[in-house]
Formats: sequence, structure tokens, C-alpha cells
Amino acid sequence: MYKLIAIDMDGTLLKDDKTITLKNKEALAKANSLGVKIVLTSGRPVQGIKNYLEELNLIGKDDYVISLNGALICRCEDYSVLSSNETLNGKDLKYIFNKVKDLGAYVHAFKEREDLVNVESKFSKNEEKRINLKVRAVDFMKDVQDDEEILKVVLEEEKEVLDRVQGQLPKELFEEFSVIRSLDFMIEFMKKGCNKATGIEKLAQHLGIDSSEIIAIGDAVNDKEMIGYAGLGVAMGNAEEDIKNIADFVTKSNEEDGVAYAIEKFIG
Repeated sequence: MYKLIAIDMDGTLLKDDKTITLKNKEALAKANSLGVKIVLTSGRPVQGIKNYLEELNLIGKDDYVISLNGALICRCEDYSVLSSNETLNGKDLKYIFNKVKDLGAYVHAFKEREDLVNVESKFSKNEEKRINLKVRAVDFMKDVQDDEEILKVVLEEEKEVLDRVQGQLPKELFEEFSVIRSLDFMIEFMKKGCNKATGIEKLAQHLGIDSSEIIAIGDAVNDKEMIGYAGLGVAMGNAEEDIKNIADFVTKSNEEDGVAYAIEKFIG
């Protein structure tokens, strides 16, 4: 029997308009009532997930959330941190910034409670709305301490620009960090080896759950590791082809209640 379902948000649980359908809500509630733990597992910071956790009533003392692609695991009751040891620091941020600052993409760095940018832009304003996290403009080199915890560093730009930027990234960045093109407009830098699977594994160990008892549902490249790790890896109908190829099952799209369809098939 499956005991935990790890669910990506954007492109998976959420429709394109960033809402959760009634059918998905009902399926999650039913699985939860059967004793299956529902864990939202996202690249977003916790602040960008809280309203959805509240909407789904996943805010009890036994509820958990995995954010920032596995870098941070929190208890939903009070959002205290269970694990955050897969993080970067201010020194890493400065190193990455110096390598990419001339490539023409907007750079920002996530902390637990704020989003640091070196310059405000249309992207910072959009991010503030999308993830409900306050943006603060700073001088990365002067205002950020070397030992300051940084959860992840992100490059954002229009797809056409980021296509060019991705091809110009210095190879040492790929050698020293996990580099993921999580969205058309976003490239993420995290601690080497940090991904959603490592976050799920840590939470599963804490809960005494085996990987064979886990379902992971996702659509994008940052979901690849968790889909491979879980006992049942589910790709959305709208997922990229290489994600579908490694999945055990391909469900319907995020616009067609794909999460609910998978839960109904494998949980009941």
C-alpha cells in the first residue's frame, strides 16, 4: 500500500491559471482520509505554497511540505524547519553571480523569508506576486555575508534569451552545482546533489516510510529524480517526453485533473 504521495505544483497539481480543481481537491482529501500522507513538493519557496496548503487543509501537526526542489523540508503546522542542510551560502551566491552577471539574465537568491535581487525588474515584481515572497534589492558582493544561508540561486529571462544564456554558462557551474532549467524562463542553481528525491528520502526516513511506498507525480526536469526514486513514478500528460519515458505511468494533463486520475487509479 502506498503511504505517501509527493506532488509537484506548477504544471502538475495546478492548472495553468494556478488554481486547483475541485476534482483534484476531492481526490487528495480522500487519499488523506485513507491515511496516505500528501506532500506538496515544489521548486517554490514555502511562502509560495502556504496558501495552497491552507486551501487543501494540509496544515496539521503531521503534515509536511518540501520546497525549493528539496532544499527545505518544513512542518506545516508552524512552518518550522525539519531539514535545510542541502543549501548554498553567500559565498556560493557571489561565485555564481560573478560567473553569470554579464550574460544578460536577471539574478535572484532565495532565503527562507525573502528573495534577494541585485536589481529590481519586471521579473522581481512577477516573482513577488507568484510566490508571495518579499523581494529586497541588495548588493550581493557587499550586503550578503559569506556564511549566510541561501536556499537557491535563480536566473530568469524570456525563453529566447535564456536559451542563449544556458549555452553560455561556464562549465564549472555544472561541475560545482546542480543546474536545472526548471521552467522556460528559469535556470536554478542548487547545492550539488540537491533535488526533490533527496528531500523526499529525508522526509521518508523521518516518517519510517520506504521508497516502495511512495508515489511521486510531476511534469518537468526538476521532477525527474523523484519520479525515478518513488515506488511509483507518475508523469503528467503534459510532461516533457524524457519525463514520460522514465515514469511508471503517464496520467492525464494538469488541465484534465491528472493528479486526481492517478490517485483514483492507484489509491482508490
